[in-house]
Amino acid sequence: MVAGVGAAMGVIDRLARTVMAEPVVLERHAIRDRVTELLPIEAPLLDTAGVDAVVDSLVGLGPIEPLLRDPAISDVLVNGDGAVWIETGGELRPSPVRFDGPAQVVAAVERVIAPLGLRLDRASPAVDARLPDGSRLHALIPPAAVGGPVLAVRRFADTVTDLAALVELGSVDHGGAETLRSLVCDRASLLVAGPTGSGKTTLLNVLSREIPADARVVSVEDAAELRLGGHVVRLEGRPPNSEGAGGITVRDLLRHALRLRPDRIIVGEVRGAEAFDMLQAMSTGHEGSMSTIHASSAEEALWRLETLALAADANVSEASISRQVRSAVDGVVVVGRRAGRRVVRSIVTVDGKDLAEAYTCS
Repeated sequence: MVAGVGAAMGVIDRLARTVMAEPVVLERHAIRDRVTELLPIEAPLLDTAGVDAVVDSLVGLGPIEPLLRDPAISDVLVNGDGAVWIETGGELRPSPVRFDGPAQVVAAVERVIAPLGLRLDRASPAVDARLPDGSRLHALIPPAAVGGPVLAVRRFADTVTDLAALVELGSVDHGGAETLRSLVCDRASLLVAGPTGSGKTTLLNVLSREIPADARVVSVEDAAELRLGGHVVRLEGRPPNSEGAGGITVRDLLRHALRLRPDRIIVGEVRGAEAFDMLQAMSTGHEGSMSTIHASSAEEALWRLETLALAADANVSEASISRQVRSAVDGVVVVGRRAGRRVVRSIVTVDGKDLAEAYTCS
């Protein structure tokens, strides 16, 4: 329920039913215009917040839409009991907003994924989608979610635009920023490592903007989150449809990317068999490529990349993959959280078997 309009919920529901019964295009501006026309007759005392509530109940994610319009909120999480949690400034806290019940959560998700050709039901109880504003949505319902439908929406605010902004935020000092700039300009192939929510995608965006404008970059992502500038070709994966067909994996896209004459390849996140293909690209004339990986240190990032690549091709020995990883990857940038702030914890260069720290967060 949206704060400040609780007493008007009956009016809001009636207005929503009235609009739904009319031949109105289910688009935010069209619905808002129609609700505004109905106000003098149906609800003369309804304020702007109430109008927004009507619109949100018909398009978008219902009661959490106001949270998604708040630029300070980076994550909105809905638990099985309908409780809503938000992340602001690196801190997770409960929100007074709630869903009325499981049916309202499922209906909200279905509204936003239907135009994307996706579905959510007992036969397909999980969905991952990129919303029109670039936010990423993940939802699960029973039987996959035991306590009721759960929903997570991650927003990607383009507030950190370059290395100077990172320095200003205290995420890295001037020396660390210059080290990062030099690595990108020198065509070092980099991994950005860190846990969930540590700012890996944000840093990858920032680093990509240091790539010379005349370089042709092909980005490969499971769900398009990167906001790259310059000469960029963007590729995005797609899950299979309800019949299990039509899926496009990151590994498929990487193979296509190699045929698009890239100077550099940027993989949004490496977490599966595509690790093997990414190593091949880094080793065959695509220096300066980049990706992110879930890991808490440089050593763990390299080990995880080896493990993922080995799982992709059983005919390659562990020693061979290990050598290729150490040859292909020139540096690992480790990010994390400190006192609620996302920071660059360390920059480690890779030279064969040797790892050397080029920067450590003080």
